Amino acid sequence: MSKKLLLGVVVVLLITNVASLLILNNNEDSVVMNDNDERTISSKEAVASIGDEEISYQQWIEALRSAYGEKQLKQMVDRAVVNQLAESEGIKIDEKLINRDVAFLITMQGVMTEEQAAKEEERLRDEVNYRYQLQQLLAADASTIPEEELKSFYDSYGSQYNFTASLQLSHILVENMETAEKVYDELEQGASFELLAEEYSQDDETKDDGGYLGYIYTSSQFLPDSYDDVTSEMDEHSYSEPFIADNGVAILYLHRKLPAIEFTYDEIKPYMESELALQEMDQSLIADPLWEQLDIDWIYSE
Repeated sequence: MSKKLLLGVVVVLLITNVASLLILNNNEDSVVMNDNDERTISSKEAVASIGDEEISYQQWIEALRSAYGEKQLKQMVDRAVVNQLAESEGIKIDEKLINRDVAFLITMQGVMTEEQAAKEEERLRDEVNYRYQLQQLLAADASTIPEEELKSFYDSYGSQYNFTASLQLSHILVENMETAEKVYDELEQGASFELLAEEYSQDDETKDDGGYLGYIYTSSQFLPDSYDDVTSEMDEHSYSEPFIADNGVAILYLHRKLPAIEFTYDEIKPYMESELALQEMDQSLIADPLWEQLDIDWIYSE
């Protein structure tokens, strides 16, 4: 994914997150809040109270509509336009490319439960697919990029399309095996890994964050060999038994394990071509130019 396309995906996701906080169901008396955990509240009750003052549900909805209504509706129209045109043109994005971009975007996320991660990945896949279909549609009428230019671009930047295998890790690092076994026993009894890291870990840089190390490339010099060896036998969302590490005894928690994804020239060529075509056209990655290809009527029409 190019930096421009990646930025576009991130911006759209941020706008979508803000604008789609509320989803009305068929019952006028309730609203479902979509923030990973679903809640149902009455639309006839106040959504907040400050002393004697209340903010009603209708006031809240109207504020959201005023601030984000047009943007959200335009995004919905944009998606319908791209979906219809992509289907009519037979444009399908390579799953390998979607997997690569989703993996890269996932590394920008924090710790999530399995359920949260599944929902987020589904959302990211939909967004990445949409952006690449949009890119292909916008570049459809562009002049052909010469083969030598494509190969030169691939030689210079092709590696940027590859994704390096990564691990999302937390750890608890202690001085000796006796302490590590005590921590492990508490984990087995259902104790929180994060709280145990705060209590026992001697790694001052991560203990206050529950031992969280973030995403680390498996090829990185900052990933100890012992960590790489242990995680190779672990499942996601699980913790290890204590083991001897470089500077103590460690227990790992493996949140995610993302495999390497690499592309050949022929695999990535169509997407490089459309990307370069848009650059030559000085065309932003927006769906507006495609609207004229369909009969569209919406409430914000002039």
